[in-house]
Amino acid sequence: MAAVNIVVPEMGESVVDARVARWLKQEGDAVRAGEALIELETDKVDVEVSAPKNGVLQHIAHAAGSDVKIGEVLGTITESGVASEPPAAVGPPARPIEKGAAGRTIAATPSARKAARDQHIEIAAVKASGPRVTKADVESAVAPAPPRVQAPASAPPSSAAAPPREAGGRVEERVRMTKRRATIAKRLVEAQHTAALLTTFNEVDMTAVMALRDRHKESFKTKFGIGLGIASFFVKASIAALHEFPRLNAEIQGDEMVLKHYYDIGVAVGAAEGLVVPVLRDADRLSFAAIESGIRDFAARAKNGTLTLEDLRGGTFSITNGGVYGSLMSTPILNPPQVGILGLHAIKARPVGVNGQVVLRPMMYIALTYDHRIVDGAEAVQFLVRVKDLVEDPGALLVES
Repeated sequence: MAAVNIVVPEMGESVVDARVARWLKQEGDAVRAGEALIELETDKVDVEVSAPKNGVLQHIAHAAGSDVKIGEVLGTITESGVASEPPAAVGPPARPIEKGAAGRTIAATPSARKAARDQHIEIAAVKASGPRVTKADVESAVAPAPPRVQAPASAPPSSAAAPPREAGGRVEERVRMTKRRATIAKRLVEAQHTAALLTTFNEVDMTAVMALRDRHKESFKTKFGIGLGIASFFVKASIAALHEFPRLNAEIQGDEMVLKHYYDIGVAVGAAEGLVVPVLRDADRLSFAAIESGIRDFAARAKNGTLTLEDLRGGTFSITNGGVYGSLMSTPILNPPQVGILGLHAIKARPVGVNGQVVLRPMMYIALTYDHRIVDGAEAVQFLVRVKDLVEDPGALLVES
């Protein structure tokens, strides 16, 4: 009987390794082509590897918690005469499948199953709000009193904490970083060591944007089915400013600058393991409604764990909004290999001088972190001033767009 290797698949740009989160099958189990075998945790998203053939899982080469490289052998399947059924389509392993207690098929995201294990509930007991169970569905099922069952023996050690131990009467607990958190930490340090980071600040009077939103929020929502936020104004203003200062939409490769004449804008959104930065492709061609819809979709899928590697690939410039967490001012860190990132912050009423008078205005501090190796200070300051001017006069965005 021929043996077939199960290997770590190619997972897109910049993903070079992964961590084995959990085996869904054990050695000796019969498997079918297209059936999910193993969950892998990467620095971006969780994915699954499916069986390439019908057969028996003969050998597991890397147990849960192991770090593996792209192309590395995870285990082997021995082909056998497993009764044939129409095989599931073999492709990107993004649709986790399990069997419930009654034998029915349960579709669930990897983050949903992890949340179910952490909360000691059966995934089959969770009602799906859509085509598959999401992390949000599990969280809803937990409240107020989740049914407790024995946690699976194969729960990944990467998510397990060591038993608390006392040190001088005080309790300590060791928790291994997830692959994503460890990679975030590594990349943030690398960004500060390899790039010449500087940050410039300014402030924006949000009066005109907020007045425009108040005037059009009802008609906008009626027409497009979504609310009009502030993010789309800053995406539009950033793109207009990038046209004028193209080196902020570039990257460094060796001793060359790669100037990009397309605008893939990364928008940071919160996820369980920290911020992720999905990308609005060709954002210069998107309407206000399309931008708002795209950002809301990213935020929802970051929460329920259904973002894909394609969502996170690339990006030419990024925007992050610490204001949603209450930040008044902060210094954003670059998302390499990008050379610019715009930071937004909380809107606060502050006294400002207008036409010789002191008045209260809704003000926001904005920050631009840039790589001084190819972006001069004057360029960075003028870029931020241009963003400020466009947001304070949102009607000008119609001309620039």
